[in-house]
Amino acid sequence: MQAIAQAARELVEKRDRWLQADGAAAAELGAKKKSRAEARTLTNLYNQRPTWLDLAHKKLDAAVFAAYGWPADLADQEILARLLALNHERAKTA
Repeated sequence: MQAIAQAARELVEKRDRWLQADGAAAAELGAKKKSRAEARTLTNLYNQRPTWLDLAHKKLDAAVFAAYGWPADLADQEILARLLALNHERAKTA
């Protein structure tokens, strides 16, 4: 669980740095630069999907997979099937 927490913290920190990168410069350079800084949203970030963001998500995915004891190369359908099975399992014990 430590690895998941660490990878999640790193992802959030990297996203926050990206979101806030132009904040100080925008205040100094005026409205034109400020409007560009305001365009720094999570939606825009995920639409751009820079390499550093993909790598941070892959690190988090790997930590989660390791915690569940799953192989790292699962297809999306298999991940969903396993999560659904876990959900059903936990619903029985609730």
